[in-house]
Amino acid sequence: MLALENGGKGNLLNHIVKEWVFPILAAFMLAFLVNKFLIFRIEVPTGSMIPTINIDDRIYVVRVYNPEKLDRGDIVVFNFVEGGNTLLVKRLIGLPGDRVELRGGDLYINGEPYPEEYVKNDLDFTKVFEVPEGKFLFLGDNRATSNDARFWDEPYIDMDEVIGKGGLRVYPLSDIGFLK
Repeated sequence: MLALENGGKGNLLNHIVKEWVFPILAAFMLAFLVNKFLIFRIEVPTGSMIPTINIDDRIYVVRVYNPEKLDRGDIVVFNFVEGGNTLLVKRLIGLPGDRVELRGGDLYINGEPYPEEYVKNDLDFTKVFEVPEGKFLFLGDNRATSNDARFWDEPYIDMDEVIGKGGLRVYPLSDIGFLK
């Protein structure tokens, strides 16, 4: 039992506040700040990224503050304005200034074939995209079912709409690991 000095009720209260309340409040504040500025968790509701990401996977995403540093092939979370400001998860395919061409499902970037070993369910689709400056082009890995840039009224996403880069899958437990 805690020895109380000088009648002790005030000291007990001070002790509890110092040893319990402040650390708990600090932990909550730290968790809030990390979630607000560094990482956040999403749950994927669709199969548009199968086989890379499955329905109901839970992923921790790293916030992106410099979208111009993203690389082709990154898995990105962005705000989809056309879809009512919903968050989408897609693969970054077209960078500003790129000419992206789908020929019968095969991908060509700036005239060169671009291998996509992550695409398992392709769709015979042909279209050319000229990615404007300050914008990106995103496609899902499950091309047969993904509602992505190929079908949007505005296929290009502003860099300002990019929120994060896919990082660590934490659920299901059998698939824990970093996204590729």
